[in-house]
Formats: sequence, C-alpha cells, structure tokens
Amino acid sequence: MATVVFDKASRTYPGTTSPAVDQLELTVADGEFLVLVGPSGCGKSTSLRMLAGLEDVDTGSIRIGDRDVTHVAPKDRDIAMVFQSYALYPHMTVAENMGFALKIAGVSKDERARRVQDAAKLLDLGPYLDRKPKALSGGQRQRVAMGRAIVREPQVFLMDEPLSNLDAKLRVATRTQIAALQRRLGVTTVYVTHDQVEAMTMGDRVAVLKDGLLQQVDSPRNLYDNPANAFVAGFIGSPAMNLVVAPVIGGQASLGGLKIAVPASVGANVEVGIRPESFHPTTVGAGFDIKVNVVEELGSDAFVYGVPAVSGVTLANANAEEGAEVIVRWDPKNPPKPGDTISVTADQSAVHLFNATTGARI
Repeated sequence: MATVVFDKASRTYPGTTSPAVDQLELTVADGEFLVLVGPSGCGKSTSLRMLAGLEDVDTGSIRIGDRDVTHVAPKDRDIAMVFQSYALYPHMTVAENMGFALKIAGVSKDERARRVQDAAKLLDLGPYLDRKPKALSGGQRQRVAMGRAIVREPQVFLMDEPLSNLDAKLRVATRTQIAALQRRLGVTTVYVTHDQVEAMTMGDRVAVLKDGLLQQVDSPRNLYDNPANAFVAGFIGSPAMNLVVAPVIGGQASLGGLKIAVPASVGANVEVGIRPESFHPTTVGAGFDIKVNVVEELGSDAFVYGVPAVSGVTLANANAEEGAEVIVRWDPKNPPKPGDTISVTADQSAVHLFNATTGARI
C-alpha cells in the first residue's frame, strides 16, 4: 500500500490549447478510497491515465509512496487497473484470466494458483474458475476483472468507470461489493466515475473536477453540506441543488415572498442554492411561487419540477443538466398536479449563497 500524490500535474493533448488536466494538486492517503467525479470531458479519466502511465505528464509530477513515477513505465508502477470494458481474454478460463499477469511476471504455478483461489473466494468466483468469459454474466465478468487486479497485490488500484456496462440494479449491488471489498483489502484506490451517486456512496473522499481543474475534495457529507462553489453545489446531490439568481433588495435576496438575508458586501444579484428537501410548503404568494410542470411520484417520495412564478428570479446555468427547473420534494400522499402553482419557503440555515458572477461560495 502507498500514498498517491499529484503535484501540480498537467496534461495538454497535442492540437489543443487548454489543458485536459490543469495543475492538479491532490493527495490520496494510504488505504484510502478516493473517487474522481465530474461531467464528461472534465479530466477525470486523463488524471487516472496519467497515474497509470498511459498518458504523459507535461508539467508537474506524480508520486506513489516515496517514488516519483512521472516517467516510469506503466508496468513498473506497481498498480493494477480495472477498465470499463473488463478486457478479458475470451479464449482463457476465469482462472487463466486472473492469473495471466502473474504468469507473465514469472510467478510460480503454485503461487499463482494460491492467489487465484484466494481472490476467487473473496469474490465468490469459485464455481466459475473453469468457465470462459462468454459463459458469464456482466456482473461476473466485472468481478473477474477485479480478481485479476487483486491477485497482483499492487500498491494502488485504479478503476475507470468499471460499472458503466452493468444494468441499473446490478450497478447498485456491485458498487456496494466493491466498496466493501476495498475496505477489506485496505489497498489505496482511485476510482473514476461520472455518476455522482456512485461517488457519494463509495468514496472515503470525493474529488470534483470541471474543465481540468479540481473544484473541491472532501468527504461526501461535507461536499453535500458545504459545497465550495455553485458548480459543486449543482453537481453533487440527486436531485441536484436548486440554483437561482435573485435580486438583492434592502439587504435581502428576494424570491417573491421568500426573503433571504445576505451579507452587505453582496451586489445587485446573488445566486441562491436550496436543496429540494429543504423547501417547506406555504400559502401561495407568501413564499417562492413555482408553476408545476411535472410531478415524479416514487412511492416513498414525490418530486415536483417547475419554473419560478415570480418576477426577477432566473434559473442559474448550473442547473442546466437537471432541465433548468426548480425541484421540490413533496408529500407523496398529496402531490400537486401539472399546471398548479405551489409556494415554498426555507429556513435561512438551509440556504447556500454564491457569487452571481464567479459562482464562489459567499
């Protein structure tokens, strides 16, 4: 096991002007499960590939333990990678797939068999060791790919969206298995995903990237409760935090009847963030009025999607991925209907304020 350090590491692809990863400073503790998350093109997979040695580091450095591996060949970095595609050899059995890297490395037959058996027991793959990959389900193939990484006993596991090819139900089951397995093995793990639910449920800490820049790295709870900027606020959480730009009048952000105290230094507008579960119903006109477009009834919950029905309030761009609507968690036994107008309020303690221009937390 070992720590991993990105020391101002950057990567700019030939033919582009903007770095895919820009001055990344990040330390992964020994035995930690760190998740890199962000939208497509944010640099998370490039960061992982830099650590693996599959992408050059143009400036800065990367260390694994006490060793600078910036220019070390991938095979000499003592890492094991699990890919999205599994990359299993179709003509080999499960046991042969899992032990192939050890065979190439010159590990004895008996030692290979022991490690494969140990990993198979850990992953419940014992009955499938003599099967070929084509005779396995997607989830079983994914576990074989995990087993192939485990038998190498590396210092660091790297996982590049390993659950992307699984159906929704299997993804939920497998992500809990991976998280539990990592904690049992105690191997430093860097895991890449675009799915923030995966990030929040699996990682000891989560690093959020955007346009090659690290936005925030923290525990899932702190990311949710104390986002560093409007981007993190809008990205972390499902459904996402509501972000609206409201006028500041008399030292208060005005969302119709809902008034929110803001610092004196805030300008003419402020970006207000409120999570769907932090809203409370009130009388129409007395709070933040919303015209209902859609109601999602989920049994234990209901979510109302709508648009502001008050003047001067606009939806922030950070909410674009959620369809640019205000989202409110509602009583599932008494949901409104599309076309209705509802009104909500929120406690000051549940409100997040961001600079309307820069998105920085106020």
